[in-house]
Amino acid sequence: MLFEEGRKRQMSEYVRAKEIASVQELAELFHVSESTIRRDLKDLEEAGQLKRTHGGAVFIEDDNLEPPFVEKEDRFRVQKEAIARAAAKMIKDGDTILLDSGSTTYFLAKELKTFQRLTVVTNSIMVAQQLANQKEIELILTGGSLRHSTLSMVGPVAERTIESVRVDKAFLAINGVDPISGLTTPNMGEAEMKRKMMQVAGRTILLFDHSKYGKRTFGKVADFTEVDCCITDWQLSDTAAASFRMTGIELILAAEKEN
Repeated sequence: MLFEEGRKRQMSEYVRAKEIASVQELAELFHVSESTIRRDLKDLEEAGQLKRTHGGAVFIEDDNLEPPFVEKEDRFRVQKEAIARAAAKMIKDGDTILLDSGSTTYFLAKELKTFQRLTVVTNSIMVAQQLANQKEIELILTGGSLRHSTLSMVGPVAERTIESVRVDKAFLAINGVDPISGLTTPNMGEAEMKRKMMQVAGRTILLFDHSKYGKRTFGKVADFTEVDCCITDWQLSDTAAASFRMTGIELILAAEKEN
């Protein structure tokens, strides 16, 4: 019998190939109960890999279309806010940090307002908006070409800015995290920016909610093992958590509520 994450991955690939599949069909194929299949389909739908229907699931044609920022901001908001709080604990006054574009890094920016001395480099318009009035924070914007959907700056100008700095820590959001496919994001320009950020950082900390695990999108950023630390939420499955620990990657599960 396949482990949970392996089963979900194969289930997603099966529905992608057939375009439609019933709960009964999937239960027989994977030798599990229909209730287990329904739970798996719910998780896969939340991860954007398929759409549930009455009695089954269908393949989504536009998997690699990135939702606009305002839509991403509200998706798994409680989990993202918890991840941001956990990430803020890794920052100390005097640090130089990179925040890329993403709803989770946006929530992290909100947590930085209590710091007395920080240098923040970002390609995110939304992060810049949050920190623009914080006189204790030296804010450096990359410039570049604006992607209207994600409100991020990409392209040669943004890349040259990143190449000209060195930072203590880079906090990166990501669309897909998979042990085999690696770290992925739908847009190639965004993928290149994330790669550049990883290259200039002393440590790379990946921020993602549990729905991103097992998901693959078009543009590869890096291999699974190229980050130093991953911060996700308490809903990550035990099987997924084990895959991180087997590689030696530091994994932090943000708590739903602070003690």
